[in-house]
Amino acid sequence: MNDAAASPPYAGLTPDTILDAVESLGFLADGRQLALNSYENRVYQVGLEEGHGGAPGDAPFLVAKFYRPGRWTDEQILEEHDFARELAEREIPVVPALAIGGSTLHHHAGFRFAVFPRRGGRAPELEDPVTLEWLGRFIGRIHAVGATRAFAHRPALDVESFGRASRDWLLAHGFIPADLREAWAGAAALAIEGAERAFERAGGVARIRLHGDCHAGNVLWTPGGPHFVDFDDARSGPAVQDLWMLLSGDRASMSAQLRHVLAGYEDFAEFDDRELALVEALRTLRLLHYSAWLARRWDDPAFPLAFPWFNTQKYWQDRVLELKEQVAAMQEPPLVPAR
Repeated sequence: MNDAAASPPYAGLTPDTILDAVESLGFLADGRQLALNSYENRVYQVGLEEGHGGAPGDAPFLVAKFYRPGRWTDEQILEEHDFARELAEREIPVVPALAIGGSTLHHHAGFRFAVFPRRGGRAPELEDPVTLEWLGRFIGRIHAVGATRAFAHRPALDVESFGRASRDWLLAHGFIPADLREAWAGAAALAIEGAERAFERAGGVARIRLHGDCHAGNVLWTPGGPHFVDFDDARSGPAVQDLWMLLSGDRASMSAQLRHVLAGYEDFAEFDDRELALVEALRTLRLLHYSAWLARRWDDPAFPLAFPWFNTQKYWQDRVLELKEQVAAMQEPPLVPAR
């Protein structure tokens, strides 16, 4: 059913391996470890001895991120790091990887990893207009930098990779129950066609460097405002990809939220209104990609434990209905900001 690897991707990533990796960079770990909420990669908060990574008198920590084997090339990871560093140098609140020994990407015991300063914060209150405008301003600043040049190695967000490739992989690997295969495949085909038409209607919108996964979970809010974390999904695409995931609720609610986000965004970057025709198309592509992502990772023991509802009969029944709803949503007029 699945192309299971000979061993799980993180089978050798033991607590001792994590500490040894951190100490290989010259830090002195004190033994404290806390696994953070991450499934694609493995991310840990690691405690350091005083004077070995934090301010004197503090209990210093850093965050160690171990990249999933085989997902990105070294060049793609380093390009992500360079983008975050470029943003940080422009005083945009992101959390870039620490450069140690002249590099931000390191190797230990067969794993590739990076270390980051620990940054606290809470989820932003997306129902607050002030918060939405603040987020819009910083995303506008990110995009102003992202538009200055293109990625050389990181992929683009498009219908082919997120839509068609996801659909084809799921069908080829037997994840769709036999009695739902025809219904799901038909709904997926209509959804992909709808997404393609949306991109055709939008025309030649610009493709810029993006955060790529700019939802509330990747924004940490502090009294001083937001900072953006986890650029692991950074790729090229339309600017609206980094905006639509901040919107929720019914159409009227999203329209009001969009007004506040764009009010901040357009202080720093021009927004092409044609991209509003892509909101539901991008949502559709994300839904297809998410199902394929779960399926592709099913050989990782962490996934069946964290997502026990995946690959059940009900899961796929719900996906058929969801895709049909998205086909209808893509036929509606584009979302517009409230006046």
